[in-house]
Amino acid sequence: MTLNRITCLCSLSAALVYLGIATVPVAAQAQDEIRFMSWTGPYMRSQMLGFVRPYEQASGVKVHVDHYDGGIDGIRDEVESANVVTDVIDLTQADSLRACKEGLLEDISDIDLPNGTDGTPFREDFVDGALTECGVGVVVWATAFAYEHDAFGGKKPTSINDFFDTKNFPGRRAIRNDPTVVMEWALLVDGVPQGDVYSVLETPEGIERALKVMDRIKPGLRLWATGSEAARLLNANEVVMSSMWATTGVVLSKKPNANFSIVWDGKVIELDLFGIPKGSLNVEAAKKFIRFASNSNSLANMVEYLPNGPTRKSSLKLVSESVLAQLPNNPANADKVTITSDAEWWSKNHVMLEEAFDEWIAKSGQKGASGTVR
Repeated sequence: MTLNRITCLCSLSAALVYLGIATVPVAAQAQDEIRFMSWTGPYMRSQMLGFVRPYEQASGVKVHVDHYDGGIDGIRDEVESANVVTDVIDLTQADSLRACKEGLLEDISDIDLPNGTDGTPFREDFVDGALTECGVGVVVWATAFAYEHDAFGGKKPTSINDFFDTKNFPGRRAIRNDPTVVMEWALLVDGVPQGDVYSVLETPEGIERALKVMDRIKPGLRLWATGSEAARLLNANEVVMSSMWATTGVVLSKKPNANFSIVWDGKVIELDLFGIPKGSLNVEAAKKFIRFASNSNSLANMVEYLPNGPTRKSSLKLVSESVLAQLPNNPANADKVTITSDAEWWSKNHVMLEEAFDEWIAKSGQKGASGTVR
């Protein structure tokens, strides 16, 4: 190589550095850093402290964290434009299933995860629905309902039936501006067995049954979009009961001047799962991150900072007693009526139920914000 050639290459390298363009080979970059996308706020904080920072320290890999507000539009844009910059994403179960069906996520069904700290093989350690073709479970979360302490003269609601019982528990209710949960609750209250709720709800007769039960709470009904909004309505005595994301409710109920409590009966359980966008340049590095983030200790660490449930049964044995009492999948609440949300069913039927719900709301004259900020 001539001196002029060497000088030219050195000058080019210096120019690239000056312009801020990395000259490290792509393969080396892929091993040194990944991008993780998740929900913002306290949830992201629990993940940062629970497993992101510990993973960086243990592996030497830099994890760049981005936030979003749910949905799969962003991932679809990345994949369809062949500009995939996200390596791991935290998705709701319904979004994970949708994205997988659309071919937006890598198939990671063969991922080899560590067994539980108690020796349980990992495929037996995760809760149902947490291991899929394109996903590995992160958290178990739930929607429950809460009541305002001073509303009923010392009486305390204890079951999901009480939420719709305006004779013994009079007053205004609040629900999320969405058909999920409230329509499942309504059919339970109308006597539909837990295992038959979805098959009934997909029929015109089932929808009418649900709406008829919901008519009981229609007078003065308020709608909410965020968990904090539901808590505000209760604390301001604007409603006497409200559906509520349970983790948000548990945290906010411990704030100064909070005046409500969570009732676990009737809770609707849902999951979040890790996924790898199709076309990520760092698939193997992403899998390593998921292996670490979904081990027993990582999931137990995360829920110490925010009381979502870990998706591993072995992790429940590692959390403190005070945190365990707040988790949606606390074994102590096994006797409570529980529905495991059928994410695949909702992915097919949400539009139909949303139209019926919106029409019901319009007839009631209620208005409210919409959205899924967690």
